[in-house]
Amino acid sequence: MRDVGLSSKTVIRIGFLAPLTGALKSWAVPGLNGAMIWIDRINSTGGLKVGNRKYMIELIQFDTMYQPKLALQGARKLILEDGVKLLLMIGGDDISPEVRRLVSQYRMLVATLLPTDLSPDCPTLVAPSEVHPLYNVTGVDWLRRTKPHLKTAAMCAQRDMLGLPSIATYRAAFEAAGIELVAECLFDPDVEDFGAIVERMMAASPDILCWDTVYEPFVHSLTIEAFNRGFKGQLLSCTCDNYPELIERTSPEFMEGFVFQFPDFDDQRLNEPQINFEDPNAFYDEFCRRFPGSWSAVSWEYASTLELWKSAVQRARTFEPFSVLSMMKVGGVGHHAFGEAIWWGRDLFGIDNALVGDWPVVAIQNGRARIQEFVSMREWWSKHKAGLIRHLRALDLMWDQRESVASST
Repeated sequence: MRDVGLSSKTVIRIGFLAPLTGALKSWAVPGLNGAMIWIDRINSTGGLKVGNRKYMIELIQFDTMYQPKLALQGARKLILEDGVKLLLMIGGDDISPEVRRLVSQYRMLVATLLPTDLSPDCPTLVAPSEVHPLYNVTGVDWLRRTKPHLKTAAMCAQRDMLGLPSIATYRAAFEAAGIELVAECLFDPDVEDFGAIVERMMAASPDILCWDTVYEPFVHSLTIEAFNRGFKGQLLSCTCDNYPELIERTSPEFMEGFVFQFPDFDDQRLNEPQINFEDPNAFYDEFCRRFPGSWSAVSWEYASTLELWKSAVQRARTFEPFSVLSMMKVGGVGHHAFGEAIWWGRDLFGIDNALVGDWPVVAIQNGRARIQEFVSMREWWSKHKAGLIRHLRALDLMWDQRESVASST
């Protein structure tokens, strides 16, 4: 076993701890590839300059298969044997109480894509790039303002720590928008019969079918089943990865107007002055050239986290996680990919460790995912926070309920 303090003097290691196989790989592998683009760019210039020295960056990956026991095994290896200075994770079921205790014990800086993982008992766990599921309220709010004829919705999700917090958030968003939720279907992640799920949802004749935050294969299966059953209303989802394939398997007309939350990075609105992601169009082009057909919701997110980490490392003049975190959060303001944001979350997560600003609402237009609007999540929260907290508590998902949830599952 390598001692934690014996990381090479010229190489800094970063750990990538996520499900690289299985149903969730589309929310991990593209993120890993995006991180590699960022690292290759840094290393091609001789490394990351900190003080008077340059350091090459090495990314060490571990496949959790979205199994908590494997995630704990991987966290131990990356922290105790490989001596990483940063862990990149999807989070959710992978961040068990045991992983949280290990992270806290070694004060390891961990970036999750799920702010619902955050709690005061793990102060070095942060959500700097994605604020799932809070941003899902923006899609519902945009539909309320632009398509007021939509009055009812049906929703489904897999029963896990990706689906359930999103269910609570969409419940609150529909409630705030005055949209009646007429059907809700929770299913196990090993489900095979998506036709039955869609039939149950469509039985109430909803104006909106909402796929919540289901895995990419589930989005595809559900959408195709809705097409086959002649659904004519509004489709809404957190993600819609590999939507060109869905257009081919359904029709351009059926997919037109599908609303979700993640743009392609060739979108010209990402060149607006407030954007804090360096040359997003070039990043998208390089990603598509190196990893064709695999762009997803997370392709840019770990690269965005790494850029924030890089800036903090250079200002702190050290890679030590706790010092880097302190520099990340200095002043309470950070540079999120979509604009300036604040470190926020105490009321919702028990700690201000989520970087929250505006988020894009995306719709498919003429076969492409295009940003419709940047919407303030904090503005929505200021008006409707009581409803969101109530729905999260109903599912035992608030940070102060987490231990009871873990012990019951």
